[in-house]
Amino acid sequence: MFLLSIKDSRTKFSPMSEGERQASLSIFGLGYVGCVSAACLASRGHPVVGVDSNPLKTECLRRGNAPVVEERIGELIAEGVASGRLTVSEDPARAVLDTDVTIVCVGTPSAPGGGLSTQYLERATEQIGAALAHKDGRHTVVYRSTMVPGTCEDLLIPLLERTSGKRVGLDFGVCVNPEFLREGTSVRDFFEPPKIVVGESDEASGGLVMDLYAGLDGPRFRVPIAVAEMTKYVDNCFHALKVTFGNEIGAFCTSFGLDSHVVMDVFLADTKLNISPAYLYPGFAFGGSCLPKDLRALVHAARQNDLDLPVLANVLVSNETQLRRAVDLVTSLGRRRVGIFGLSFKSGTDDLRESPIVELAERLIGKGYDVKIYDANVALSRLMGANRSYLDERLPHIGGVLTDDVEDVLEHGEVLIAGSRDPTAVAALHRAGEHQTVIDLVRLPWAAQRRGQASYIGIGW
Repeated sequence: MFLLSIKDSRTKFSPMSEGERQASLSIFGLGYVGCVSAACLASRGHPVVGVDSNPLKTECLRRGNAPVVEERIGELIAEGVASGRLTVSEDPARAVLDTDVTIVCVGTPSAPGGGLSTQYLERATEQIGAALAHKDGRHTVVYRSTMVPGTCEDLLIPLLERTSGKRVGLDFGVCVNPEFLREGTSVRDFFEPPKIVVGESDEASGGLVMDLYAGLDGPRFRVPIAVAEMTKYVDNCFHALKVTFGNEIGAFCTSFGLDSHVVMDVFLADTKLNISPAYLYPGFAFGGSCLPKDLRALVHAARQNDLDLPVLANVLVSNETQLRRAVDLVTSLGRRRVGIFGLSFKSGTDDLRESPIVELAERLIGKGYDVKIYDANVALSRLMGANRSYLDERLPHIGGVLTDDVEDVLEHGEVLIAGSRDPTAVAALHRAGEHQTVIDLVRLPWAAQRRGQASYIGIGW
């Protein structure tokens, strides 16, 4: 299944028309996510039944009171209970039997070793599956709990099938619908979502879940289940990285007598490179004349001032790991002739300084591989200055491996490495034979179609 992105229509929600039936919902887990989801969906006209193993929560909700502290949640729950749209049940099976959709919002705390504890997910799934065994109509199970990729398809769906005796996609549907709610502003975030993501077992179930958010702003994505599971982790890890990055910059600025907020005002003003999609798509290691040396200089200055910056200090360590991944991919194939397309540190330039492709070529040659290289922007006859000095130092025998004949490199390589998106290189790699393996470091235009094929390996996809 390929990712499908659906842009929203930027229309606001309008109440259901007279006689229109909204899907009825049962929500398992009435913590922050479940309580907010229940209250907000009930306010949109859905009949909602809340289920929780904690009687204090269900009794609180039954009386029209909020079991959590959140802006606007009290009034939404009171309105939902008063209207009869929001109710609670101590009978999980009855809640499933009486509704069209079950939304699972139970906790997934850390296990002692740091992994994900799925005990509450499994308990809720067993209860739902047992109820589905006695249900005639089709039902959709939606997981909003945060879980690592593979949890739903490898653990929860088989558990549902085993306990219900039914088959996913035929007798019932399963979706993963991660939440992007911040505590303190979760009601506002529900009605003004940054995005809506639905991973689906089948098209009908995905459409039903997406309809729950009809009229709300925000881009919409219908994706494979594991992709939906992953999106929440990408967000949270990036948020944690941003907080840590900001704090390390703050520590450095303080050490040098600078106002970090003034510095970050300048940083945040750049929405072309800094606060943007730039540099965030996975690919090969970074290089060039700026990033490596400036990272080293900043970390060195911090150490001179007895300042520990563990994230910034390990960026180059992580970059080296990405370079090693590429070397390991080549060595794992057991073939000796390698053709490399691209040599400069990025496409569209002849700058070779600290190019990770130069480093990759050096390591492969050092291991005895027969390497040939083509780069449309790099010719020995034109190299001069720092570029020529760097290449002579890193690849002293470059004259024997660098060629301006793209066909020569294509025919030479049993393994072909895509290190450039130059049109000539892309066209040549597209003609690679079945006996050749393409290792893609730049996400070639046809990467999505080739993923999973034995003759194609993407370094990060």
